[in-house]
Parts: sequence; C-alpha cells; structure tokens
Amino acid sequence: MTFLAVLCLLAAPVPSSADRPFILLQSTTSTQNSGLLDAILPQFTALSGLEIRVVAVGTGQALRNAQNGDGDVVLVHSRLAEEAFVKAGYGVARQDVMYNDFVIIGPESDPAGIAGAATPFDALKRIAEKRALFVSRGDESGTHQAELRLWAETGEMPSGPWYREVGAGMGTTINITVGMAAYTLTDRATWTAFGNQSDLRILYENHPSLFNPYGVIVVNPERHPHVKVEAAQDFVDWLVGPGGQAAIAGYRVDGQQVFFPNADAQSGS
Repeated sequence: MTFLAVLCLLAAPVPSSADRPFILLQSTTSTQNSGLLDAILPQFTALSGLEIRVVAVGTGQALRNAQNGDGDVVLVHSRLAEEAFVKAGYGVARQDVMYNDFVIIGPESDPAGIAGAATPFDALKRIAEKRALFVSRGDESGTHQAELRLWAETGEMPSGPWYREVGAGMGTTINITVGMAAYTLTDRATWTAFGNQSDLRILYENHPSLFNPYGVIVVNPERHPHVKVEAAQDFVDWLVGPGGQAAIAGYRVDGQQVFFPNADAQSGS
C-alpha cells in the first residue's frame, strides 16, 4: 500500500454509533434489570444490523414517553394500559410476547406470617393488620399497577407510616426493602437476578392473580411521522416470531427460566 493510500485510509471517517441504523425501545426496568434485553437484543442486531437503544423506566413512564413520540416500540407489562394506549391511537397494535409472575418477598422471619396465606389478598391483609413495613414502587409501573390491583381486592387501600412509596425502579425498591427488612411485590425475574437478597425470601407465590404478561407495540406513525415504522415492525416480527421466542425461552438466570414466550397466544386472546 502506498503512503498516499495509507493517508487516505487514515483520513476516512470512522462510522460512529450515532451513524448506525437504530430504533428506540421504551421498556421496563424488569426487562433490563433481569438481564433479558442484554441477552436477546444482540441476537436481533446480529441478524439485522439494526441497533436497539433502550430506555428502561416504569411501564407508565414508557407509555407516556412513546405517547410523546419518544420511541419507536414499547415493550411493557400492564395490559389494560397497553390496550388504552392503542385505543387512543398512539400504538398500531398490541401483541403478546411473554409472561412471568409476581412474587411477594420479605424477611425470612416473616413477621406478618404471609407464608401461610391462602391468597395474595390474604397475604396483603396480614401485612396491613400487623402494620409490617411494606415498600411500594409508587411509580405507575406495571408492578406498581399490579400491586394496587391486589390491594384493591383486599378492600383496603394501604396508608400510614408502615407503607412506604419510593417512586423508584424495581432494583432500587428491592434495595430499600432489603435495608428496611420489609415486604414488597416484585417480578420473579428481577428478584432471581438480583444480587443483594440478604435475608429476604420469596414468601408468597404461585397464584393466578400474580400472572404478569408482557406486550409489544409499534408506535403509531400517524401520530408521530418520524417513527421508524418499518424497522420497528421488523423488530416486533422477530420478537414474536420463532427467533425471538426461542431467545426468550433460552434465557436463564442461575439455570432458571424466568420469562416464558407466549406470542402464539395472540390468536386465542
């Protein structure tokens, strides 16, 4: 190679990350904190050359961001809010992607005695009656909305110094729960992947009311013309297709499957 050719090569612009094709995914702290997105998104990028940039916030904030045009796709877990988002014209359509479940964690000593509860509603009633410390995300996330639905079933909405709303993501909420030796509701995936479990344990689990489905929605380009709708739809098609569903099913935390693909449930829902 000639000296002039070397100079030309060195002078050629190097593509930056800002120059690469990408879409913006509004998703949740649970998909991020659990490690799922870090595991599966590179598989799509390797196939498509398309980078997925993630904003991980609570479901409520993710939907508000997308409603304001800040995002091409949303992947969240509050079905009623997702359906309302589509019905209002901000999303093209909702598709099932996967599910896991919620669990109630608390100190191993279980001062409220929820381990023997018959239902999650009974478990929460015991916490309220004992005025045992309970930490709520308080951030309009999918987990927070699920928690409020469970409290509503008890017939008593919680209040008082024993009930602490922190307005934070799941990881921060668990850290606060650990520090206070309190109870909280969390998705199983985040808890399984969480490093600072201390002496907290899953004390209530495995009830139909704790079912936690996730949906994916392309943001409506009629509302926001800058949405990269074709690239976004390519990502969604992969996520709900054989490749994405296999990637979700194959993800493990300490050998445990923490998300279960269910895109084929769409036809029956």
